[in-house]
Amino acid sequence: MMIAMPPKHPVSQVVGYIKGKSAIHLARVYSETKRNFAGQSFWARAYFVSTVGRDEEMIRNYIRHQEQEDEKLEDEKLEQLGLWR
Repeated sequence: MMIAMPPKHPVSQVVGYIKGKSAIHLARVYSETKRNFAGQSFWARAYFVSTVGRDEEMIRNYIRHQEQEDEKLEDEKLEQLGLWR
């Protein structure tokens, strides 16, 4: 995910807001029960943040094609497993 935010907002608060609201939304949409999910964890506690400068377009391309790259890696892993049979 790439977002732009003004420096007046603390990164930890923005990330916490995104993680909190998205976890609540996903729990309500995909859970069979409509109840309060307090005390349960959806996201990992940690996160990584970096600034973007000259490489912004490269990073945008990576994000756009990340799923395709992950599928290629998964196919390679399955192919490697086939070598041992």
